[in-house]
Amino acid sequence: MFLVLRHGCTPEERNRLVKAIEAAGLSVQISEGHHRIVIGIVGEEDRLRDIPLERFPGVEKVVPLKSPYRLASRDSRSSDSIVGVGSARIGEGLVIIAGPCAVEDDDSILLAARAARKAGAHVLRGGAFKPRTSPYDFQGLGERGLKLLRDAGREAGLPVVTEAMDTRHIGLVAEYADMIQIGTRNMQNYALLKAAAETGRPVLLKRGRSSTVTEWLCAAEYLLDGGNPQVVLCERGVVSFDTAVRNVLDLSSVPLVKRLSHLPVIVDPSHGTGRCELVAAMARAAVAAGADGVMIEIHPSPERALSDARQAIVPEEFARLVPELFAIREVLQRSAQPVLP
Repeated sequence: MFLVLRHGCTPEERNRLVKAIEAAGLSVQISEGHHRIVIGIVGEEDRLRDIPLERFPGVEKVVPLKSPYRLASRDSRSSDSIVGVGSARIGEGLVIIAGPCAVEDDDSILLAARAARKAGAHVLRGGAFKPRTSPYDFQGLGERGLKLLRDAGREAGLPVVTEAMDTRHIGLVAEYADMIQIGTRNMQNYALLKAAAETGRPVLLKRGRSSTVTEWLCAAEYLLDGGNPQVVLCERGVVSFDTAVRNVLDLSSVPLVKRLSHLPVIVDPSHGTGRCELVAAMARAAVAAGADGVMIEIHPSPERALSDARQAIVPEEFARLVPELFAIREVLQRSAQPVLP
């Protein structure tokens, strides 16, 4: 990092600052300009963690050079991370996650699970606890929903992922689910992130609907810093002034995050658009952008769905879409191979 000293900083203030830095075992490099003095700090910055440099007289600002998401950064790991969920390996090939927005009853979740498996999905999704804008909307079945999801996954031979909304329920969710989802509303719920890390379960971290990429990666850092390396990032769209779609699906974040981080990235085109007729096109675009997987809402009877009916596609459309996604992935893999003379 380096420190920018304010105009008029006295020699005594500067010397006091330099002595504090050197006492922590680091060295300094001082550059004097016409209007400002800049002090570069050389050494392990963690030694300064408990020294409030910005409070020293004469310091105008502290400029860190290290990434705020050190463990999630490519600097800490050059190779791609691979996260195992059951037999699925996210970050190695293309992984398809599918299922209804909410677990509603045993029949619909079982039909969805069978359809997902038949079409080639690797993981079953479904919400047992549902965060809803209105308190009068369907809020999920709670533990009964978790049990129905687990049983449907077992019958279909699929691991399951579901959202945890509260630290009080994190242990219960971990008991039933193979992977814990942290939803967009809770991306910066740091107590929940820490609790999810402690379960040891893989975590699917959705991007906050108004969050920057840096904030998203910093949220992932809480999970990694909590000792859980099994983190998958999920782009699910951000809010915009345009009301034609539910969210704006930021597919540019996929190649960007893959440059910045070693963590696998998947895309949720269902929440990303909120419109079933757009889901297939954006799923194809997500794979073309380099996503490690997609998460798609399917429902055997969307007209009767209790949650997000507008964005769910029917199993027949999903079955037509899946081979298209794998075909796109295969073309990209072939184009990445070196051409031999």
